[in-house]
Amino acid sequence: MIEVRNLHKSFGNQHVLRGVNLKVEAGQTLALIGGSGKGKSVLLKHIIGLIKPDEGNILIDNADLNSLRGKELKTLKNRLGIVFQFGALFDSLTVYENVAFPLKEKTKLSNKEINEKVIKELTNVGLENDMEKFPAQISGGMRKRVALARCLILDPEIIFFDEPTTGLDPVIASSIYRIIRSLQEKRKLTALIVSHEIPGIFKVVNRVAMLHDGKIISEGTPEEIQTTNNHVVQQFLNGELE
Repeated sequence: MIEVRNLHKSFGNQHVLRGVNLKVEAGQTLALIGGSGKGKSVLLKHIIGLIKPDEGNILIDNADLNSLRGKELKTLKNRLGIVFQFGALFDSLTVYENVAFPLKEKTKLSNKEINEKVIKELTNVGLENDMEKFPAQISGGMRKRVALARCLILDPEIIFFDEPTTGLDPVIASSIYRIIRSLQEKRKLTALIVSHEIPGIFKVVNRVAMLHDGKIISEGTPEEIQTTNNHVVQQFLNGELE
């Protein structure tokens, strides 16, 4: 479903990505882990088309993202969903209006159809009783769930999560993980989760890849990553590597 081939990116003298190779198969949930400032978010921005690489290719369902233009590019991006690190909600809109926004902007559904879909998605994330509240009136964990519902409302085939539990206490973070896992199992989504939350993220995914010094240095199941002989991975897992 997603393939990154020999991806390079520099910003001035800083060579951030140094030949990244990565695959995410259809139906997989992959965690991209690594220290702060190691290029995880830069790689994510390439995969969703916000940044163009200096060298290399990104294929989504065998379509080269960098070669698509116009309608073809728009069609591909409509298959993608993104949950940003801080939710990126509209402060002036209610929870209901935030989730309904993509449907009103991108579809021709009736108000009745929009209402049904919004209530369904908010129920899926446990926010059916908070629809009329504004983002400032709800907790950080609830805002994350609103962002997830808004992402899911357009039925994406692939979802990207950028640090979905950053800033949340362990109990709330665990609830977010459970929701992601449940939705992935029900919808058979393909997902890539950028995270530094170890070991919590291992409960959600079936593949893990570690980015370090601009390259993927280890990849495997959560069990394989946790038992690898790669000393850099072990240092990271033990909190000895920033």
